[in-house]
Amino acid sequence: MTLKQIYTLKNSLLTCFVATAVSMAACNKSSNVDPVAPSATTVPVLANLTSTGVQASGMLTDYGSSPIITASGVVYSASNSNPTISDSQTSTGTNAIFKSDVTGLTPNTTYYLRAYIKSDAGTGYGSVITFKTSASTADTSVTVSTLAGSSTAGLANGTGVNASFNSPSGTAVDAQGNVYVTDSFNHLIRKVTPAGVVTTFAGSGALGFSGGTATTAQFYSPNGIATDATGNVYVSDLGNNAIYKITSSGTVTILAGSGTAGYVNGAGSTAAFNAPQGVVADASGNVYVADQGNNRIRKITSAGVVSTLAGTGAGSNINGDGTTATFNRPYGLAINASGNLYVTDLGNYAIRKVTAAGVVSTLIGNSATTGLLNTPTGIAIDSQGVLYITDQSGRILTITTANVLYSLAGKPNTLGFADGSKTTAQFSAPNGIAVDANKNIYVADNNNNRVRKLVVTTK
Repeated sequence: MTLKQIYTLKNSLLTCFVATAVSMAACNKSSNVDPVAPSATTVPVLANLTSTGVQASGMLTDYGSSPIITASGVVYSASNSNPTISDSQTSTGTNAIFKSDVTGLTPNTTYYLRAYIKSDAGTGYGSVITFKTSASTADTSVTVSTLAGSSTAGLANGTGVNASFNSPSGTAVDAQGNVYVTDSFNHLIRKVTPAGVVTTFAGSGALGFSGGTATTAQFYSPNGIATDATGNVYVSDLGNNAIYKITSSGTVTILAGSGTAGYVNGAGSTAAFNAPQGVVADASGNVYVADQGNNRIRKITSAGVVSTLAGTGAGSNINGDGTTATFNRPYGLAINASGNLYVTDLGNYAIRKVTAAGVVSTLIGNSATTGLLNTPTGIAIDSQGVLYITDQSGRILTITTANVLYSLAGKPNTLGFADGSKTTAQFSAPNGIAVDANKNIYVADNNNNRVRKLVVTTK
């Protein structure tokens, strides 16, 4: 071998050695990257809390560095305020979205609970929820009665059972305790006094699209309804894809909407909605609309200028700011004193929260907890912040200020008509819901053509 060949071979071997060393260093560097545990979210509202159990739920928010979940559920403790998998836990297998039934709890005891997601990279935890089991399982009594209406669909003013409706859909209450009802198939707005006396508040009864006086205005299947502090009434007209305003003196105007289904922001008749449902007003005179067909929450100023508060239009379930969050057939709306909106997200079986800035989060409900809410439609809120919800499968629900979901009256997937206690009362497709200053609850019982009243007594 010549000297030149020796040098060539030497350089070749050196090159191979350097390349191998670099490759090995790269491999070692990759293997030294710290694993990232998955991220979890604890759904903030619990369900069906008793003296010995509760139902909780959670979901994966980020896989971290491992794409495979090995376990999920909730951890809980009465002594550790930040429970871990070393404490008591439930297991839901390897589900990214899950619910957990926690049993065997001690009555009248404070617990700490949070969701967990586990993978080969570690364990991620959601926020901690603090709750207290009840001393007994019977904390409230509920009495359900009929305020007005009979089983027969029709149009008659009168008192109590002598009055008739045709598919009542929405309810709202004013400061005097009067209940306003969207009488959808009569194309009218009805008024019911606290004594059950029913009159026609607005509408001629003829199907149409026009404002005017209380007796000449025309509606087309009005649905959502709300009142404000000055006595104005707002109506979402499903068939006309528009929002009406009715003053206390009976003047009816079309606040926004062109009469044609679509999605357009703008002023007055230049704006467009698609099957608007729930409607609510804030203390500043702004009106918010659950624009169901557009999967958006819309905002209307007192001047009639329409914008989008939240929702991209996609029918899915994503939390985030107004430009990225999504809904799936939002239906009912309620608003609290701080300007936060609560939405019954029908297609997601969920209750969502939207801040005044448009930031969307989930209070309760996901694809793993469909039985908790079934078909949530109407929603109302009282002065203490308690939420009331209609489930069209046959129940009236509540979410307490302690963030616990309970059934107030009726049974899921059981449609019928019966007044009585919380366990014997029956509804048929309950829809709109409202609560007065005395915490009396009013429900538009759609298929029963009645307005029902619920009185709740806390023991």
